[in-house]
Amino acid sequence: MKTLYWMTRDLRLHDNPALQAAASSDQLLCVFVVDPHWFRPGRYQARPLGARRWHFLWQSLEALDSQLRALGQRLHIAYGEPVETLSVLCRNHGLDHLLTSRQPGTEEAATWSRLQKSLPQVHCIQVETLSLFEEQDLPMALCELPDTFSAFRRKIEKAGLWSQPPLPAVEALPPAPGLPEDARAQCPPVHKQTTLMVQGGENAALSQVQHYLFETDRIATYKETRNALDDDTASSRLSFWLANGCLSARQVAAEIRRYEQERQANESTYWLWFELLWREYFHWYALRHGNGLFRFAGIHDARRRASFYPHRFKAWCEGSTEWPLLNAAMNQLRDTGYLSNRARQIAASGLVNELGIDWRYGAAWFQQQLIDYDVASNWANWQYIAGVGADPRGGRHFNLDKQAAQFDPQGDYVARWRGVAEQVVGLHTVDAADWPIIQPSD
Repeated sequence: MKTLYWMTRDLRLHDNPALQAAASSDQLLCVFVVDPHWFRPGRYQARPLGARRWHFLWQSLEALDSQLRALGQRLHIAYGEPVETLSVLCRNHGLDHLLTSRQPGTEEAATWSRLQKSLPQVHCIQVETLSLFEEQDLPMALCELPDTFSAFRRKIEKAGLWSQPPLPAVEALPPAPGLPEDARAQCPPVHKQTTLMVQGGENAALSQVQHYLFETDRIATYKETRNALDDDTASSRLSFWLANGCLSARQVAAEIRRYEQERQANESTYWLWFELLWREYFHWYALRHGNGLFRFAGIHDARRRASFYPHRFKAWCEGSTEWPLLNAAMNQLRDTGYLSNRARQIAASGLVNELGIDWRYGAAWFQQQLIDYDVASNWANWQYIAGVGADPRGGRHFNLDKQAAQFDPQGDYVARWRGVAEQVVGLHTVDAADWPIIQPSD
């Protein structure tokens, strides 16, 4: 058996069932495809992949390549359209199996479908590597997934489900077929001036898990600190590595359980598990609803008129609106590629409710800017705020003055992130005068 393992959001050796399956091959080619489409502006005035997320992803790829080489393997980085690129590799090297991780997202599903049609003689297999549970282990059929998180959580807890123990790290791999040097030199350069607050790669991910849980015990106060706007010790910050698959959700769940057994179990330790369940719910939500994840009306049938105001959107992106707290959040996002959960909700509510803009422009801007972008969590959370998704209250409207009084009473956050927009370098910007007033169809 000669296998191509198409790596996507599973850039790790630990708890990787796809890599475990690939390890039984006679020959194995591990491939990551960098798609030129990621670096081009899309329909919502943003690129699918921004400078900081690309920098973090590149670090993660380099780290994985180093780990694979230690096992006598390597990561073949290709540059091109995925279906064409992978099809050529399979045909040129007589590969008869193709493995990849199952991903939510309609573009991902369409690519997989076209790839299968392009390779009728190749056995194509998708493996679940992103989630806590296998689909068959859920206490409901996917088509019966509840429309709210609370109902999903209750079903999980009533069934007594906890994620399966993570698989051990792969320690041996079959050889790769002889190949020339890959296409990493063709990939867009990483902007060295875009400093990162975290390091990409599996080792950094596992180190952060141990640091947050066992070295500092900060998990024990997570519920009390998680709403802080700008404190790097207030939350786990594991989302960076979970998004790229440098870290397994099941590994995090196992470490939470170990902490509770060895140290203590309280509301805060439960709450980190609770947040993993939110991530899990949105993963299955995206798979269930497909295109509904990206429609203006969301998962609901009601037709709504989509609006776009170029100058308002430009002001939101640049952090130059009339609301200082909103501006601070947008400046921090653009300068760091990160926002706390509370700041994300403030930014989203400001765009939707104060500025009256189609929520999809905000979701696309977050996609470009966030290092920890995850297609399911990002778009489903934006639907939640806009009232077209899983929120039983029909949307969330945050009073920005009250948010500032509660979460930034001394004005420290606003003061820290005032004027950062003028310092930003290496980012795609377009003058608002050049932006058409468009209303994308659903």
